[in-house]
Amino acid sequence: MSFSVIIPARYAATRLPGKLLLDLAGRPLLAHTVECALASEARQVAVATDDERIAAVAEAAGAKPVMTSASHASGTDRIHEAGRALGLRAEEIVVNVQGDEPLIPVEAINEVAANLERHAEAGIASLCEAIADPAEFADANAVKVVRDLHEFALYFSRAPIPFTFTGARPGRESNRFFRSNTPIPQGGAFRHIGIYAYRMELLDRYVHWPRADLEVTERLEQLRALARGVKIHVATTQETFPPGIDTMHDLDRAQQFLLAKEGNAS
Repeated sequence: MSFSVIIPARYAATRLPGKLLLDLAGRPLLAHTVECALASEARQVAVATDDERIAAVAEAAGAKPVMTSASHASGTDRIHEAGRALGLRAEEIVVNVQGDEPLIPVEAINEVAANLERHAEAGIASLCEAIADPAEFADANAVKVVRDLHEFALYFSRAPIPFTFTGARPGRESNRFFRSNTPIPQGGAFRHIGIYAYRMELLDRYVHWPRADLEVTERLEQLRALARGVKIHVATTQETFPPGIDTMHDLDRAQQFLLAKEGNAS
C-alpha cells in the first residue's frame, strides 16, 4: 500500500486563531500531528499551508511544507493544490489528516488508506464510531452517518439519524429531534470521524464542482461528493479518537491526556 498524508494547516482558525502553533506538552500542537502522521505507513507527509510560521514548524517536525494559496475556501481545496505541487498521479491515494488532531491514532491513518485501496468502486474512504451517549446523538456538532449493508454512506447529517419514530402525532414532544435524551436506535447510531482518503483524480473533479444544496444546508463538505453519486466507504473503526482542538478547554484536555500518557510510560 502506498499513500501520502497531506495536513491542511491554516493560521487563521475561526474559533482559536493560531492554534496550530500553541504549546502542547512543550512543542507546537502541529508538531504532534505531524509526528502521528510520520509514524503511519505513509510514504511522505506534507503540510499544506499559507503561513510561513506554520511551514517552519512543519519542516522542523519532519514534514514537507507546501505553500498554498491563502484564498482557499476549504482544506480539501488546499490539499488538492498541495497534491498537484507534489506531482501526485491521478491514481495515488491521499489521506487528509486535520492539523488540529494531535492525538489521532496512527493505525486509523493506515486503516482509511487501506480501505480506499481495497474498495476500487469508492471515491472516498472515511471512518465512524458507534455512539453510546444520547446527548452526543442529539448534538449538532457530532456528525452522524447512515450506511448501506456494504458500509457505503447513504447520508451524513448533524441531526440524530436514523431517528426512532415513536408513532406519536406530529408536534408531540416525543418526536422532537434535538432533545438531549433522544433515544439511540436499536440498531445503533454512528458518529462520522473527519479523516478522509481520496484518489487524486477525485480531488481533481471535486474542486471544480459547485457547492451542493445539501452541503450548504448541513455545512458538511462530504455531501458535495455524495450528491454527485460518489461512493464514500465509511468503516467502523476500533480506534479511540480523542477530540480535536477547537478551544482552550480542548487544549487543556489534550495536555492532561499527554501528561497521563507520559506518566504511565515512565
